[in-house]
Amino acid sequence: MTDTGTRGRPGKGPATRKDGIPLGRIAGIPVVLAYSWFIIAAFTVIVYGPVLQRNDPGLGLTAYFVAFAYAVLLLISVLVHELAHALTAKVYHWPTEKIVLNLWGGHTQFESFTASPGRSVLVAMAGPAANFVLAGGGWLLLSTGTLSGVADILANIFVWANLLIGIFNVLPGLPLDGGRLVESAVWKATGSQEKGTIAAGWGGRIIVIALALWFVVLPLLSGGRPDISFTLITALVGSFLWMGATASIQQARLRSRLHLVDAAALAEPAVGLPETATVADVLALSRDSATGAAPAVVLCGRDGRPVALVDSGAAATVPASAAAMTPVTAVSYALGAGAYVPEWSRGQELVQYLAQLEGQEYAVVDRDGTVTGLLRQSTVLKAITGRGTAGRGQRSTTHQNQGQNR
Repeated sequence: MTDTGTRGRPGKGPATRKDGIPLGRIAGIPVVLAYSWFIIAAFTVIVYGPVLQRNDPGLGLTAYFVAFAYAVLLLISVLVHELAHALTAKVYHWPTEKIVLNLWGGHTQFESFTASPGRSVLVAMAGPAANFVLAGGGWLLLSTGTLSGVADILANIFVWANLLIGIFNVLPGLPLDGGRLVESAVWKATGSQEKGTIAAGWGGRIIVIALALWFVVLPLLSGGRPDISFTLITALVGSFLWMGATASIQQARLRSRLHLVDAAALAEPAVGLPETATVADVLALSRDSATGAAPAVVLCGRDGRPVALVDSGAAATVPASAAAMTPVTAVSYALGAGAYVPEWSRGQELVQYLAQLEGQEYAVVDRDGTVTGLLRQSTVLKAITGRGTAGRGQRSTTHQNQGQNR
């Protein structure tokens, strides 16, 4: 089982049945059982049931029920693991959106927060620590010698499962909890969280390579045949870890460019006109432009807020004789609700806000509410990905978010 440790995603509302089966709340935190969990439960029953039956023929078909109980114990162990993350995060007032238990174990999804390397480590390590505590408690129970039969089998499974979950999750690579140790160490040393995340992501990739070498390549080189079950599990876990590590690296690289996202610097020139204007007013702006390039024209409602964008191509097709009589609303289209941003908006806050809006164009306004520019979604994406340049780019900013907002 692994912990994906989703950190700092912007909140997306309460858990719904689309996410899975709501199990209720613990300490006010919604817990959801993803439908994918039933896949790992079925896999556990199919693979482990016959093993139990073979080792203890007296169990008969009960062996499959014991195997299912094993899957449930794993579920409980992962839930305790995730609760440890969430409750430790509460100490630092990091808002937890929900806990999701799924095919890969589970993850705790936080809303946006600001952290330090030290706090990040404490929250991350709380999960494996909880599993070690559970393993220790199970071992103490076994040492009393009071258990027998199925209870003894399940107690042994519980101890080993929690021990393995704890050990596996402290491996030094993302998306495992141990990756937060690497991330925080590099973050502390360099002052860059992004560099820490990239280093931890590569740690995760190295773990995948090591697992493949140990469970697949080495048995082949020694002349043996890799165990099919181990090979399948290695492939599934390895693919999950590799995807998680790669995603972490990509997200860190994108975060490192967030300081380039500046509404004023990326916006193209634009002016605002009232909705009562005519096409002639738009054409006049084009003639008056010193550079010969007409600015974008944003229409503002009676309250002064941007509501629409003029289609310059459509405006140009209006005959000059009819321009003064043609309302500008006839050659415009509506902007998304609330699709305007202050010209000083920048960084992650701007990106998160734009992600909640409909449409691909956003008016940029100054402190007086006057339209000064037009920001396009494509321009923002180019700034984040580095796959080209766009916008005015005449103002620069050194602002960079050093907090943990993942």
